[in-house]
Amino acid sequence: MKVVSLLTLFLLIFSCKEQARTTLSAQEIVDKSILVSGGEQYKTNDIFYKFRDYQYASEWKDGDRILKRIRLTDSTKVLDVKGSRGFNRYINDSLVPLKDSIANLYANSVNSVHYFAHLPYGLNDPAVNKELLGEVAIRDKEYYKVKVTFDQKDGGKDYEDIYLYWFNKETFKPDYLAYKFYVDGGGIRFRAAYNERYLGGIRFVDYENYETATGDSAFYDVDVLYEKDNLKLLSKIELEEISVTASN
Repeated sequence: MKVVSLLTLFLLIFSCKEQARTTLSAQEIVDKSILVSGGEQYKTNDIFYKFRDYQYASEWKDGDRILKRIRLTDSTKVLDVKGSRGFNRYINDSLVPLKDSIANLYANSVNSVHYFAHLPYGLNDPAVNKELLGEVAIRDKEYYKVKVTFDQKDGGKDYEDIYLYWFNKETFKPDYLAYKFYVDGGGIRFRAAYNERYLGGIRFVDYENYETATGDSAFYDVDVLYEKDNLKLLSKIELEEISVTASN
């Protein structure tokens, strides 16, 4: 009888250890997501696309990632450039002096569009903190739910914003994301990815962009609100004319 009890206890301990061993951490989930979404291709290619009235470019130069936004009219070309050395604006190839407050505003705007366009690349930046909240189901699919916050140092102007990502348990692709922001009165946004396509080995998606009328307390349950169709569709985030070329 004691032998049977000891054997049962051993099997239970082994099962628990095996389960713990196979449970992925938030870092492992993000690593797998970046790998299936482009991996090293993000670091060896320049990316160009159009979003609304602007053209965007993400280019590599001497190991530095340069983010660009271009607005063209009949007589004017406005080029915004953000790199490790700061932000510059050019109008018809002439550098325009800007106050720091205005330069930071433009830089954040450029960075925001590129951030969403290149997800999940960027989730391993040094200022990013990741926490696995658990596993949930959305529209009959299983997901890892991961919380992302940012350090104040190198976390950008909106470092206090909080993000949630839902990574498909089978594909590790981020099918949904949400964020709580505090500027301009604050709010909550929820995005559902669609129109997936790969160019140059890199995954690109468009998003349905939703908002919720409920308060901050609903943020961590925003996936439940989406399931119940209790979110309002604000807009669609669609990338056009995408091209990917090898960096020089």
